[in-house]
Amino acid sequence: MSRARPSALSPQGFYGWHMVGFSALALAMTGPGQTVGISLFIDPLIEELGVSRSAIATSYLLGTLAGAIALPWIGRALDRYGVRRTMAVIGFVFGAVLIALSFVSSIVGLSAGFVGVRMAGQGALGLTATTAIALWFDRRRGMAIGLVSAIGAVGISATPILIEGVIGQHGWRAAWAIEGVVVWLIVIPLAIFAIRDRPAQLGQRADGVPLPPEGTEHPIEVGLTRGEVVRHPYFWLLASAVAVSGMLGTAVAFNQISLLTARGLTVTQAAANFIPQTLAGLAATLATGYLIDRFAPRWMTAGSMLVLAAALLWGPIVQPGFSAVLFGVLLGASGNMIRTVEAATMPHYFGTRHLGSIRGVVSSIAVGGTAAGPLAFAAVYDRVGSYSPVMVASAAVPLAIAVWALVAREPTPFAGGSQEQQRMPPIAVGDPPYGTIGGADRSEGRE
Repeated sequence: MSRARPSALSPQGFYGWHMVGFSALALAMTGPGQTVGISLFIDPLIEELGVSRSAIATSYLLGTLAGAIALPWIGRALDRYGVRRTMAVIGFVFGAVLIALSFVSSIVGLSAGFVGVRMAGQGALGLTATTAIALWFDRRRGMAIGLVSAIGAVGISATPILIEGVIGQHGWRAAWAIEGVVVWLIVIPLAIFAIRDRPAQLGQRADGVPLPPEGTEHPIEVGLTRGEVVRHPYFWLLASAVAVSGMLGTAVAFNQISLLTARGLTVTQAAANFIPQTLAGLAATLATGYLIDRFAPRWMTAGSMLVLAAALLWGPIVQPGFSAVLFGVLLGASGNMIRTVEAATMPHYFGTRHLGSIRGVVSSIAVGGTAAGPLAFAAVYDRVGSYSPVMVASAAVPLAIAVWALVAREPTPFAGGSQEQQRMPPIAVGDPPYGTIGGADRSEGRE
């Protein structure tokens, strides 16, 4: 009689689906380091520290840029030390910085705190959570990353709702201290007791593929190095799409109240626009995760850029009611689409051996872009009194990247090969591929 295969969620089953839940929780805990989590502290900081709004914005800009610089090294730590240990250290640092921010008394200290929360919170913890999933899945990677991103986005969106009452009752200092303790209590135990670096640690393989017969040689993990990948044109297509989405999406979100109230919405209506953004982002994440496993990434990359361009062109003519809801839907969907595409596509094309280092560069570029966008939009508004010129002009950038995505030839998925092949220098898109899969199972080149 054949032995029944254990359920994927049973103690003896495939641990990857447990990793989906754990990684989603870790991604949700980035909320205190995201713009939505920090925005509630701006007005109390202005009042108590006696500084201007522009000074806070500049401090945020510098902190975000400085935090972005460190992310490539975080990616290398993931490859060298594994997800488990790296996440534990990130959780400790993130919580400590949040607690330290509760004692800040000057713009200098605030800037240093922004460096820490943007690096550890928005950048490093999010990078770690999504990279972990890419190592546990192959064929179902898109769906798994989509689930993590969608569930994590709900947690991030809940951050301002949960923290608003704490600030109102106990003040911003207590709120930051509480956030730090919560990060410690959740992220560090999660990393130590729940996270597992790779399927091989539990005697499993990606996607829960059955182990080969005893005595069969296990396939080694393969992939191009960071230096090889950054010389490949397709890497820069994906990195540019993520960076542009982050830069322009954050620019609009940072100035959303001002932009929408100028178009006739009330402050309450403008603030409530995050609801359609969140719902559309969730739907787009799940849909993209499903589709990326079945269709070429070019279509989702181009689609996300077209949706972003549509949002930017719609902003200057938006009106209260359905028009404003549509604006929120377009804005929310575009960013979530491209982030899911990048997280699933990088390991698909370039392998998983150096995935942390590769995605660390992407995260650094993306976080740096989020710093530049809000300041550029604000500068134009201060000069001409309207966001319309900069929104219309900015739409040309995602449109150009959409065209690039459609005409670029995608490399063949990397599936390993000899050590010599792994050291081969990058080649132009359209030349013979890095590795071929032929008729073999895609998982054969991975754990």
